[in-house]
Amino acid sequence: MTLETTIAELAAKTKSASTALVSLSTQVKNDVLESVARLLATEKADIQSENQKDLTAGKEKGLSAAMLDRLTLSDGVIDSMITGIKELIALPDPIGKIEDYSKRPNGLQVGRMRVPLGVIAMIYESRPNVTVDAAALAIKTGNGVILRGGSEAIHSNLILAEILKKGLALHGISPDVVQVIPVTDRNAITFLLQQEESIDLVIPRGGEGLIRFVVEHSRIPVLKHYKGVCHIYVDKDADLTKSIPIIINSKTHRPGVCNALEGILIHKDVAPSFLPALAKALHEKNVTIKGCPASVQLSDIVVAAEENDWGTEFLDLKVCVKVVSGFEEAKNYIYRYGSQHTESILTENYTTAQRFITEIDASAVMVNASTRFNDGGQLGLGAEIGISTTKLHAYGPMGLEELTTRKFVVYGQGQVRS
Repeated sequence: MTLETTIAELAAKTKSASTALVSLSTQVKNDVLESVARLLATEKADIQSENQKDLTAGKEKGLSAAMLDRLTLSDGVIDSMITGIKELIALPDPIGKIEDYSKRPNGLQVGRMRVPLGVIAMIYESRPNVTVDAAALAIKTGNGVILRGGSEAIHSNLILAEILKKGLALHGISPDVVQVIPVTDRNAITFLLQQEESIDLVIPRGGEGLIRFVVEHSRIPVLKHYKGVCHIYVDKDADLTKSIPIIINSKTHRPGVCNALEGILIHKDVAPSFLPALAKALHEKNVTIKGCPASVQLSDIVVAAEENDWGTEFLDLKVCVKVVSGFEEAKNYIYRYGSQHTESILTENYTTAQRFITEIDASAVMVNASTRFNDGGQLGLGAEIGISTTKLHAYGPMGLEELTTRKFVVYGQGQVRS
């Protein structure tokens, strides 16, 4: 059997199996998720043994420290996966909910019911915890899911797939509703993207190169974000004492993720006092600071930025700094170099904060908070399947409701159209 045929049959099986999910009660879906959480805890040693194979291979291939961090299934990561599932269990089930109910002049009663999207294909890199997050969200929303992780995480993803399938089978549900592509051949992605009769939505999650490849080759609608070039604007009315910890957290908490800080804009009125202290604090965290000429003059820690540094997603302990004349220049910079992912302002001025919220176009805008909070779990969605910087049909972290659509439901008493 060819790889193309294998992928086509796998997708068709998922489509067929997923039709039974829509009729499952919330309790049954929650019971499945509870079983998966329990299995993650009891089989932690086996999970980490398989994960170690991927880490060893990754080190031999020369993966960066940031990539290895994303690949590691530590006790903390597994515990957070379990916590995420339990938070998901506690959330309301959107499926079957009827919204915008109204009565038409002719007596027809019209509403819109939340229903699953169908089958979702997830294509992602490095982080094997995405396998569980995505599958859990799919199960709760009655969607089938096909998961294609990066080759660097193949052993981790396969054992997590076994656990997910065990959890489904324990409750009499076909394990085919969750599939992990079992091969590392890149052609599998190309063949997967051709299965428009079986797959309803593709969500790529990874580097810009992967996402552009998916968009260019997919016959199926794609929800995406190309990159996370996130900024913080330090306004002239910022509380400078709390600004440094926010910036440090945004940049250094996990520098290799999409909501990590990549650019700092500082109002010229506070730059002389604030930038040297900020540069010192960043330097102590081993952050390389690339700045505009004004920034370089204010601190000998700052090195001159090259033109191609502006708007770069470093995914590393590097950051750009620019001194700006005020709000308008900061806004224009963000519009030019931002990626509609996450933007934050540090200010105690209510009017300026509201302008920022209204005028900045990003999937999340924040006031006096770390960019790292643009995350489904942090925003109350439970686990997320990804962050969309497109606007059809989701913008920002995608939780339960973002994995549904709405169909019209009409109740009549014999009406006919004249």
